[in-house]
Order: sequence, then C-alpha cells, then structure tokens
Amino acid sequence: MHTMKHMESNSNKEAQSMEKAYRTMKSSGTGNIVVGIIILVLGITAGVISIVNGASLLRNKKEITF
Repeated sequence: MHTMKHMESNSNKEAQSMEKAYRTMKSSGTGNIVVGIIILVLGITAGVISIVNGASLLRNKKEITF
C-alpha cells in the first residue's frame, strides 16, 4: 500500500513538473515570436528608409559638388 501511494505521488510530481516545463516553453516561444516580428518590422523599415535616401541622393546628384 505504501509503495502504491509513493508511485502515485511520484507520478503526480512528474506531471506537475512536465506542466511547468510546458508553460515555460509556451511563454518562451511567445516571446521569441514577438521578438522576431519586431526585428522583421525594424528590418523592413530600415530597408525602406535606405531606398528612399538612395533615391533622394540619385535625384540630387547633379547638385553635389566635392
């Protein structure tokens, strides 16, 4: 009888441990997705700004003197 309760106790602790691990992985995954989206938006923004500045320089290259 004692061993049966001991096995149930270990099984319950193991289930709680696995649930905690899954919750941690879920929040970590969510954080990684958010960071990825932010980096994607910043990259696209930097690319657009670079293209606009390059086009402005090409448009005004006749006015540039060294």
